[in-house]
Amino acid sequence: MKFKHTLVILNGAKRNEESKLVKRDSSYRQNDKYRKIGVSLCLFFILSLTSCGIRKSIKHIPEVKQYALEVPTVHKMNDSTFNFNQNYLTKNKQQLWELYIKGNPLQLGYNNGALTQNLMQKQEEIFFSKVEGFVPSKFKQKLLRGFLKWYNRKMYLNVREDYQAELFGLSRYASDKYNFIAPKYLRSLYLHGAHDIGHAMQDLMVVGCTSLAVWNENSEDGGLLIGRNFDFYVGDDFAKNKLIEFVEPEQGIPYMSVSWPGMIGVVSGMNKEGITVTINAGKSKIPLTAKTPISFVTREILQYAKNIDEAIAIAKKRKVFVSESILVGSANDKNAVIIEVSPNNFGVYRVENTDRVFCTNHFQSEAYKDDKRNQKHILESHSEYRYEKLEELLQENKKLNPEKMASILRDKSGLKGEKIGYGNEKAINQLLAHHAVIFSPEKRLVWVSSNPYQLGEFVCYDLNKIFSNQKFQNDELATSTLNIPKDPFVDSQEFKNFEVSKIIESQLSDAISKKDVMLSDDAIGHYQSLNPDFWFVYYQAGKYYFARKEYSKARMEFEKALTKEITTVPDKENVEKYLKKTLKKLQ
Repeated sequence: MKFKHTLVILNGAKRNEESKLVKRDSSYRQNDKYRKIGVSLCLFFILSLTSCGIRKSIKHIPEVKQYALEVPTVHKMNDSTFNFNQNYLTKNKQQLWELYIKGNPLQLGYNNGALTQNLMQKQEEIFFSKVEGFVPSKFKQKLLRGFLKWYNRKMYLNVREDYQAELFGLSRYASDKYNFIAPKYLRSLYLHGAHDIGHAMQDLMVVGCTSLAVWNENSEDGGLLIGRNFDFYVGDDFAKNKLIEFVEPEQGIPYMSVSWPGMIGVVSGMNKEGITVTINAGKSKIPLTAKTPISFVTREILQYAKNIDEAIAIAKKRKVFVSESILVGSANDKNAVIIEVSPNNFGVYRVENTDRVFCTNHFQSEAYKDDKRNQKHILESHSEYRYEKLEELLQENKKLNPEKMASILRDKSGLKGEKIGYGNEKAINQLLAHHAVIFSPEKRLVWVSSNPYQLGEFVCYDLNKIFSNQKFQNDELATSTLNIPKDPFVDSQEFKNFEVSKIIESQLSDAISKKDVMLSDDAIGHYQSLNPDFWFVYYQAGKYYFARKEYSKARMEFEKALTKEITTVPDKENVEKYLKKTLKKLQ
């Protein structure tokens, strides 16, 4: 959900500061055109705020009097386990937080907030400090706050009232520290549209999520098996506290989802009926107002759908404001489809004569066959490359089981096994996933990855057991005998080198923009040796030398970058433009 689906509300505003160049959370893929569009929109809309009908939305509070409420009194069992009645929060051996809550919408929100308050406030602090880093100017921050109020003015009209009541309960436990941005309830609502807003304002896919489903001849037992990487990256701190929620709502179907504290929407999840949902960003137009956040659409599907047709009906009636693919698996149908939604179009992709479906970040249904934006995206992005890589991996891995599915999600190579550098977005495993998930819908089993990225142990959960009285008979929610071991790569020297290269990359980014920050040729050479197959390490070095007018060295680095597997067509064009400028300087 990338929920690099990344970054935050105003990645675009950060990009306006040319001095704050590129960090590896894929921000280097942004276009100047869209940066300028984002800021221009902000400035224009702020001037017209008072006449644009935002007052009602700012003061809106959902009606909650109809719900019975017992304000939680949380009991601390130990440093990592808390409970209230049958609701509880605990941290497992793999450092994943597990939350179980039940009740009416308002009670769900209160239970969630009371149990996760410290985690939620920490997550909020990480998120807004990231925004502050993107937009350091106090004046621009003020513009941003005003713009968000205007842009989100109709969001509450497009969110179910029961979800608003749940958000209201959750928001009672939000921090007071950020009330200057928006009141707690509105802030919680805005945060659920952060992915959508960032996506819309940039008009690009900041994320390269990959998902696939197989069944019949393509799975070991013939059953439906689904895997997904959620390549959403807002920094290592944001990904640290993963939260697995098990929810028994008063109305609808019990379900589980994987996200982070403070999130009631769904980016990856499965319900007790064996319906699964995962989301992948698509190419989107820039809408003029926020509507239904995609994570609320998928939450509704999990809570109320028992089969694919019911999931399609739910998605079709909601007004979204970005383009998104929703891979839906169904135990009852023993099949999977991709629901493709956008502000002005709707399609469903069903495979024929094959027992598998792949979802990267381009649309495949007939409804988008002539969509020029989607066609351009296929040509210029890394979506088609990853799709082809999935085809290749499935040829190599016959009859998938959960372990084989995990190996696909962890694959770091390019087509035909080519070394394309660690962190390359053309890989299935881009080494920045917030989480990976594997579903076996018919068995009601789900495996969730642990840190780092999707390299840690996959922890198995049995929804049949969890949504029954058995969950209270022992101290462990997981069915640990079915866990998938961690990837050996996590203990390798190559992984250690990759982690060090990220630190040096940040230093190099600062050196590019600040003339008083210098790196030696040896330091740059060391940085490149840590990840020698990655095009970006040479591109960054070239920009560093170009900024210091060492054009001969810059030329060599840009030429090296062009010999590597560059992520997208715009990325390659940027390298070529820099090389062209460098050659002119050398004349």
